[in-house]
Amino acid sequence: MLVIRTVCGNGIGSSLMAASNVKKICDELGIKADVASVDFANAVGEKADLYITIKELANQFPAHCQVAIIRSYVHKAKIAEDITDALTKIAATHS
Repeated sequence: MLVIRTVCGNGIGSSLMAASNVKKICDELGIKADVASVDFANAVGEKADLYITIKELANQFPAHCQVAIIRSYVHKAKIAEDITDALTKIAATHS
Protein backbone atom coordinates (compact mmCIF):
# COMPACT_ATOMS: atom_id res chain seq x y z
CA MET A 1 0.00 0.00 0.00
CA LEU A 2 1.31 3.41 -0.96
CA VAL A 3 1.48 6.18 1.59
CA ILE A 4 0.50 9.48 0.01
CA ARG A 5 0.30 12.87 1.69
CA THR A 6 -1.34 15.92 0.17
CA VAL A 7 0.29 19.07 1.46
CA CYS A 8 -0.82 22.68 1.84
CA GLY A 9 0.08 25.48 4.20
CA ASN A 10 -2.24 24.47 7.03
CA GLY A 11 -3.22 20.89 6.14
CA ILE A 12 -6.89 21.58 6.72
CA GLY A 13 -8.69 22.96 3.67
CA SER A 14 -6.98 22.69 0.32
CA SER A 15 -4.98 19.56 0.99
CA LEU A 16 -8.02 17.86 2.53
CA MET A 17 -9.98 18.42 -0.68
CA ALA A 18 -7.01 17.20 -2.71
CA ALA A 19 -6.72 14.07 -0.54
CA SER A 20 -10.32 13.16 -1.32
CA ASN A 21 -9.67 13.50 -5.05
CA VAL A 22 -6.36 11.64 -4.88
CA LYS A 23 -8.06 8.73 -3.08
CA LYS A 24 -10.70 8.57 -5.83
CA ILE A 25 -7.99 8.65 -8.51
CA CYS A 26 -6.06 5.85 -6.79
CA ASP A 27 -9.24 3.77 -6.56
CA GLU A 28 -9.93 4.33 -10.27
CA LEU A 29 -6.37 3.23 -11.11
CA GLY A 30 -6.60 0.20 -8.84
CA ILE A 31 -3.84 1.52 -6.58
CA LYS A 32 -4.17 0.80 -2.87
CA ALA A 33 -3.15 3.89 -0.95
CA ASP A 34 -3.30 5.48 2.46
CA VAL A 35 -4.06 9.08 1.51
CA ALA A 36 -4.16 11.88 4.08
CA SER A 37 -3.67 15.62 4.22
CA VAL A 38 -0.96 17.32 6.22
CA ASP A 39 0.36 20.83 6.74
CA PHE A 40 3.70 21.75 5.21
CA ALA A 41 5.50 22.13 8.55
CA ASN A 42 4.79 18.50 9.45
CA ALA A 43 4.87 16.97 5.97
CA VAL A 44 8.45 15.71 5.90
CA GLY A 45 8.01 14.15 9.32
CA GLU A 46 5.23 12.04 7.81
CA LYS A 47 7.08 9.35 5.91
CA ALA A 48 5.36 8.97 2.55
CA ASP A 49 5.97 7.37 -0.81
CA LEU A 50 4.61 10.47 -2.51
CA TYR A 51 3.90 14.03 -1.42
CA ILE A 52 1.42 15.96 -3.55
CA THR A 53 1.42 19.74 -3.45
CA ILE A 54 1.54 22.94 -5.47
CA LYS A 55 4.64 24.31 -7.18
CA GLU A 56 5.19 26.99 -4.54
CA LEU A 57 5.68 24.38 -1.81
CA ALA A 58 7.24 21.58 -3.86
CA ASN A 59 10.69 23.17 -4.12
CA GLN A 60 10.90 23.40 -0.33
CA PHE A 61 10.95 19.61 0.16
CA PRO A 62 14.29 17.85 0.70
CA ALA A 63 15.75 16.25 -2.42
CA HIS A 64 15.08 12.70 -1.15
CA CYS A 65 11.31 13.28 -1.10
CA GLN A 66 9.22 12.17 -4.09
CA VAL A 67 6.96 15.14 -4.87
CA ALA A 68 4.24 15.46 -7.49
CA ILE A 69 3.18 18.99 -8.38
CA ILE A 70 -0.49 19.71 -8.93
CA ARG A 71 -2.07 22.75 -10.55
CA SER A 72 -5.24 22.59 -8.47
CA TYR A 73 -6.22 21.23 -5.09
CA VAL A 74 -9.86 20.80 -6.11
CA HIS A 75 -10.15 20.05 -9.84
CA LYS A 76 -10.05 16.23 -10.02
CA ALA A 77 -9.30 16.01 -13.76
CA LYS A 78 -6.32 18.34 -13.45
CA ILE A 79 -5.04 16.46 -10.40
CA ALA A 80 -5.34 13.17 -12.29
CA GLU A 81 -3.38 14.61 -15.23
CA ASP A 82 -0.68 15.84 -12.88
CA ILE A 83 -0.19 12.72 -10.74
CA THR A 84 -1.14 9.63 -12.76
CA ASP A 85 2.37 9.03 -14.12
CA ALA A 86 3.96 9.37 -10.70
CA LEU A 87 1.34 7.14 -9.09
CA THR A 88 1.71 4.34 -11.61
CA LYS A 89 5.52 4.43 -11.46
CA ILE A 90 5.60 4.32 -7.67
CA ALA A 91 2.88 1.66 -7.51
CA ALA A 92 4.90 -0.52 -9.91
CA THR A 93 7.86 -0.46 -7.53
CA HIS A 94 5.64 -1.46 -4.58
CA SER A 95 3.90 -4.45 -6.15
